[in-house]
Amino acid sequence: MRVIFLVPYPSEGPSNRYRIGQYLPYLKQAGIRYRVCSFWSKAAFRVLYKDGYYLRKIYFFIIGTLFRLINIFQSLRYDIVFIHREAYPLGGAFFEIILKLFKKPVIFDFDDSIFLPSTSKSNSFMDRFKNPHKVVQVIKLSRHVIAGNNYLAEFASHYNSAVSVIPTAIDTERYKNFVFRAPKPNLIIGWMGSVTTIDFIDGIRDVILKLSKKYPQLEFRIIGGDYSIRGLSNITSKPWLLETELSELGDFDIGIMPMPDNIWTRGKCGFKAILYMTMGIPCVCSPVGANKEIVSDGVNGFLAETESGWTDKLSLLIENPRLRQKLGSAGRRTVEEKYSVAVNAPKILGAIQKLYSEYYGERDN
Repeated sequence: MRVIFLVPYPSEGPSNRYRIGQYLPYLKQAGIRYRVCSFWSKAAFRVLYKDGYYLRKIYFFIIGTLFRLINIFQSLRYDIVFIHREAYPLGGAFFEIILKLFKKPVIFDFDDSIFLPSTSKSNSFMDRFKNPHKVVQVIKLSRHVIAGNNYLAEFASHYNSAVSVIPTAIDTERYKNFVFRAPKPNLIIGWMGSVTTIDFIDGIRDVILKLSKKYPQLEFRIIGGDYSIRGLSNITSKPWLLETELSELGDFDIGIMPMPDNIWTRGKCGFKAILYMTMGIPCVCSPVGANKEIVSDGVNGFLAETESGWTDKLSLLIENPRLRQKLGSAGRRTVEEKYSVAVNAPKILGAIQKLYSEYYGERDN
């Protein structure tokens, strides 16, 4: 069996790195040959979410378009086309329509509410060219749809009966060895993400101010964006780098995932919570989207909705090292049981093998 993966980003992009990249060794073990084709190159990804660089972005977009056209014709040599999020960032579903004309079975995988309008601030000029409504057409054209959570699966099921839920998983063999943290002079509350969601931290801005005043030893560390509050010197911002991700996470004593509750965030797959939990980091999260399925309040983490809730639950963790260890260890067990690559790799492999046998079995008959 030969599978070609059409993904938006190189390996630095967290979405397809976790949804696709970490399953490739399992496909290889099963005898499946594959090719991964990203629209944006590594060089493009370095400037994609930065302000400006418009000429470079246009250049990289043209290069990506040319290579994507080549990829479509390369798909003729493969048995299955696996599309993560989108084959092409702008316009309609014409690439998917071409694949349909070529009679290529498509698996479509998505992990966000990409059927809603959304563009990062640094690329807002592209709004007029994007077409989120094409997602419905892509779902209809696909032989199988994989959704990252139940909310997304429910949306997809209106347009396709072949829908399965596979959560965004994590390699618990790589992310480990931080289940116990020895006490230290400063305590770090950390957030790891990207510039596309860093504004969510504003939702707990007053909480950060209160806790900073109450606990002088407290440090807030932001990885993956630039965030500050005037008058506070205990907030450190650093860029996210693949090679330093583990060491940065290893410094966190508590992980936070604040989010507003809206139709976009309800489609989020809660991966930030999973990332903290697999490292044994106790987390406090907004009860939005998949977070309500992942985090059992007070058992393997905390859910906080109001300002007082965030303040009280973070204070509990700040003052109680044993509670941090208890929730962190419980979070790790949750990931091992439900959200690990080892648990979810057979689901991805099964979806591919099932489609192959069904589609080519039909053609043989």
